[in-house]
Parts: sequence; C-alpha cells; structure tokens
Amino acid sequence: MKTVFVLFDSLNRHLLGAYGGKRIPTPNFDRLAAKTLTFDRHYVGSLPCMPARRDLLTGRLSFLHRSWGPLEPFDNAMPELLHHAGVYSHLITDHFHYWEDGGATYHNRYDSYEFVRGQEGDPWKAMVQPHWERLREMYHARQFTTDRRKYHSQNIINREFIKEEKDFPSVQCFAHAFDFLDRNYDADNWLLQLETFDPHEPFHAPVRFKAPFDSGWNGPIRDWPRYGRVDELPAECEELRANYYAVVSMCDFLLGQLLDDFDRRDMWKDTALVVTTDHGFLLGEHDFWAKNRMNLYEEIVHIPLFVHDPRRPQPGARSGVLTQSIDLAPTFLDLFDVAPPPEMEGHSILKAAHSARPLREAALFGYFGGAVNITDGHYTYHRFPADLKTQEIFQYTVMPTHIRSPFLPEELAGASLSDGFPFTKGAKLLKVPVIERSPMYFNYGPGALLENDTRLYDLAKDPGQQQPVTNAAQEARLVALMARLMAANEAPPEAFGRLDLPEPAAQREMSS
Repeated sequence: MKTVFVLFDSLNRHLLGAYGGKRIPTPNFDRLAAKTLTFDRHYVGSLPCMPARRDLLTGRLSFLHRSWGPLEPFDNAMPELLHHAGVYSHLITDHFHYWEDGGATYHNRYDSYEFVRGQEGDPWKAMVQPHWERLREMYHARQFTTDRRKYHSQNIINREFIKEEKDFPSVQCFAHAFDFLDRNYDADNWLLQLETFDPHEPFHAPVRFKAPFDSGWNGPIRDWPRYGRVDELPAECEELRANYYAVVSMCDFLLGQLLDDFDRRDMWKDTALVVTTDHGFLLGEHDFWAKNRMNLYEEIVHIPLFVHDPRRPQPGARSGVLTQSIDLAPTFLDLFDVAPPPEMEGHSILKAAHSARPLREAALFGYFGGAVNITDGHYTYHRFPADLKTQEIFQYTVMPTHIRSPFLPEELAGASLSDGFPFTKGAKLLKVPVIERSPMYFNYGPGALLENDTRLYDLAKDPGQQQPVTNAAQEARLVALMARLMAANEAPPEAFGRLDLPEPAAQREMSS
C-alpha cells in the first residue's frame, strides 16, 4: 500500500464546489470529489493547529487535558506505529509551528521530513535594520509592527524574499512532493504527508490568483484579519475576503497538479489519497473573523474530507457517516493493516463508509478551557462553564511548553503531581493550574473568548446557526451523551465539575 495525505490549514468546506460553494471556482477540488469518496459529516476534534495535529496523529481527543503543546511521551503517534510495522513515512510541510516550543516533537515521529521556510511568522530571514518607513507605507496599520518577536513583523521581512510564484512556500511543498514521487512511487509501503499552511492567514498569493477576485481596494496590503469581531468598513472586509479566495484558488491549482501526477502515473490503482484540513476560518460570518475568540460555529468545525482507497474505490460517491479528525490515525493504520492501540478513540472510516451502521452516535470537539461541544449531525450543543474566569481547570502534561515558550515558573509554582490516566500508561503528570499570567490564557485559552453562553442549534432547520433553540429534551439527551463521551476520553474529574455535568459512575471510580 502507498498513501498520500494532503493536509491544508484553515480550508473552508462551505466554499468548495464539492460542498455547494459557488463564490470561488474550485475545479480541482471538484475533480477530486469525482475521483474519491466525499464525507459530508466530517468534524474537528481539538483546536486550533497543533491540538488538531495531536488528534490527527494519536487518534484521540486532547483538548480536555491540555492546550497547545507537543506530543507527549505516552502518545502513540501514527507515523511511529507505521515505522514499527515497516512502513516508511515522510513529512513535507511549511507549517512552522512544528519547529516552535509547542510543536517540537511532531515532525520527529516521521522517518524523514522536509521543512519549507517562510510562512507567516516563521523566523526565517534575518534583517537587522529593515527599512521600516518604506514597509510601513506598504502594509495596513493593523498588520504592521516593528516588534521583532511578533509574527506580523517577521512576516513582513519574509515577504521581501517571496517575489515569484516559485518562491511561495506552498508551491515549494508541492514541488518537493513531486520530487518524492519521482524517486519513490515505484516503491511500496510508504506514507507521504504533504502539508501546507495555506490558506491560513496571512492570505498571500501570487498576483494571478488574486486577479479574478479584485475588490477594487487601493489601500495598503490588507490580507491578515484580526481575531475578533468585525469592525472594518465593507471595502476592507471585501479585500480581506478576496485575498482568502486567492489563496484557496492557489491551493486548488496545486491540488490539480497532484491529481495530474496521479493520472499520469496511474496511481489511482495502488495509492490511497486522503485530503482534508485542520479547521475552518470565519470570514465575517456571525460578525467574526478567524477562530479562537467565538463559539465553535459550523464554518470552523465542519470540515472537508475526501478519501480514495484503491482496494475499494468509490469515485464520486458521498458518505453521510459522522466522522471526525481522530478517525484519521486509525484509518491510515488500517490502510497498512496495522492494528490501532487500545487508547485510540477514533475508528477507521474505510469499513464504515461501506456499512449501514453508524461509526459513532455523536462527536465531541472544542478548545482547551472553553466550551465542550457536541454534535450528532442534526444538533450542535455548546456547553460553557458558568464563569470562564473562575472555573477550576488544569493542564496535564510532562512537556510543559506553550506555543512558543515554556510554561512560566509562576505557572509551575502551583503544579502538583498527578497519577495520570489509563491512556498515559502509568506515567505521572504535572497538574498545572491555569492562571491569567499564562502565555496561552488570552491567546488560545479561556481569556480569549468573546462569547461564552451555552447554546443549542438545530442544524436541520438552521444550518447557518442564526438562532439558538430551546429544547429541554434534546439538551438533556446531548448532555448525557457529552458526559459519556468525556468519560470515554478519561477526562479529569474537574472537567465535569466546570460544566456542571454528572460524572459517570465508572469515571468516578477510576478517578478515586
């Protein structure tokens, strides 16, 4: 078996033609859907970027135990499991978070990897004395800073070295993938993970991809929205969206090149192909930009998934099975006939796609410290603590790093030693209380949230989630499901207390 796994970042499902999108022509995503099985009810697990990748690699939810951080020593990472079974894995990525404090253990799980430099705030090119006044005139004030440790500042420097289409990191990622296939497509037993940061912000694409979406904007470069409520004038909003559309158009073009390679080499007969994303991104829907600040709306959590299994091809077919990101690790293991470890919560979607039996009754998803969310595909329920600021919550880890810094001594001063959980295989864990001084608190933690009210939505009647509903019977059903799924995840006792949920008896016995 041979497998190509394509992972985009922040790719909005609802804008793809295969899912009914009409705003952006996506002929190659349409072509992909015609060649693969398209999943209509695929959801995220833990958010945002690195928590999502921990779920993808380990096949279990992580957001109830800790925020953004590395793979832990007790985690079973899919590429390493494949390695032990004699399957070679190679990672190609421009996702620079893998090389920060909070991601430094992921890429090492692959047999080999290539890192393309230059995306967003990647500390790539060094300019000790940039021509700040010239650059200040080029960029909108909301995405300009001279603070050298800020992503915006480094991105401005990086873009001084990204001029031609061949310079763009995502273009280079796909070029490396074609090089890998040139050398290895005749070999057997390998997995290639081709991952690009695009269409993640900033929405920077070659001019030819922007031309079809020209908004008439004559101001400075405006392609990086803030995380928060929309307060820009309409023309500025249109320019931000137009730049997102341009990057999606570039992604579609690059995907088309890969499909051309599959066709040219006739890889459909012996190579699996999986294409998805980590999460979506709000472009003004619900009066918000981005993620991490608001309720987890469908635009963020309902994501695309396309799968081709050469042993049982289903070109152009659709599946209504409820799946989520934690199902990908066991799916990749299944492709290579490798048994999943017992602590994997996900399920292989390969057999489920051909079965009338549901894979799961419901799916949990969320940010650490925010609401716990659940969907059964008909309803979504978002349950928040009564007070985000006073909730009792801890991070469980033996890898105490945030996105780009270690835990503060002030955080660790309050830490105690926990006996761990069954999935930690006997490892004791630091149990670190969450405090406002934490570097994560106001960025991708409880202090970042601008919405915090519990809501129930009926997706069948209100797919755009414009109006929460009151339905006591459905809420009680989903609360019971939520508690059961949290217990299956071995959630810590305070995870139930912070949401005023009943802790299942089996979970109480385990925690005592």
